[in-house]
Amino acid sequence: MGKTIVLTGGGTAGHVTPNIALLPELKKNGYEICYIGSKNGIEKKLIADYGINYYGVSTGKLRRYFDLKNFTDPFRILRGYFEAKSYLKKIKPDILFSKGGFVSVPVVRAAAKLKIPCIIHESDITPGLANKLCIPVAKRVCCNFPETLPYLPQDKAVLTGTPIRSELLEGVAKEGLKLCGFNEYKPVLMIMGGSQGARSINNMVRESLNDLLKDFQVLHLCGKGNLDDSLNGVRGYKQFEYLTNDLKNAFAAADIVVSRAGANAICELVALKKPNILIPLPTAGSRGDQLLNAESFEKQGFSYVLKEESMTKEIFVSSIQEVYCNRQSYLDAMSRRSGQQPILTIMKLIEMAQA
Repeated sequence: MGKTIVLTGGGTAGHVTPNIALLPELKKNGYEICYIGSKNGIEKKLIADYGINYYGVSTGKLRRYFDLKNFTDPFRILRGYFEAKSYLKKIKPDILFSKGGFVSVPVVRAAAKLKIPCIIHESDITPGLANKLCIPVAKRVCCNFPETLPYLPQDKAVLTGTPIRSELLEGVAKEGLKLCGFNEYKPVLMIMGGSQGARSINNMVRESLNDLLKDFQVLHLCGKGNLDDSLNGVRGYKQFEYLTNDLKNAFAAADIVVSRAGANAICELVALKKPNILIPLPTAGSRGDQLLNAESFEKQGFSYVLKEESMTKEIFVSSIQEVYCNRQSYLDAMSRRSGQQPILTIMKLIEMAQA
């Protein structure tokens, strides 16, 4: 008789794509896979292409700051808990794997109540609030950075790295150039602000575009609703809201990447060996996890870090030129990185947790 696993996680693409990366190996090992996420979150859209049964539950955001929704969201989370419990009783999974995000809290808590073993994964250096609430009931806590281990219970923590979608490694540069209408003689600068886009990065790219186009062809992933129609047809510049199937080819064509410092995105950059500039989300707009992620990668020689608050057009352009000129040192550092096998390590933990 086959085994069943429930995956959960959502809110941003970074809480979903590592789950997607596990799918081929789970299928190969005979698992029937179900996904529990929010009713209308990004996870529902991202999972839709994979032919997996999807169950939506009510969610509320966990905030560290004052907001009137703080008075109503606990009731949504409670409703989500009972909905998740009802789905789990119906699905009867052997195990649950959570990638975090606020949707995961009621799902993990409901699974633990039903004595379904739970494994959770923390991508950032310090655990987010959602995972902090799930750690007490988890069997194992996977993490991405060695620096995370001291923040986790010693008997549960496992350094696994982050699962990377294998298809990203199969991109064809020529296809990426064709997609953008670029030539093969001028280097390609790829700029991405995460699944939600990043207004400050988008503005900086557009302000600096004339200078950037002197040295690079610019591929700009600017996030949903952030296209600038006035730039359509500018030679050497191509903008998309986001890419799905063509992302692998875009990466293959890129010589250098500018990105936010979400853990998932930066691990993909290192796996793909792309010299990169990280512009972490400032502490004013986050809990500071991206700053810590970026610091760790800069220390290891994988990335150049640019602080958003000190970013000017001149600094932005000169940093990109500097990293491109010194790209070999970044490539060498990334090549020396020890060969973690996140997917196989997590699969072993999934098997062991059911024993």
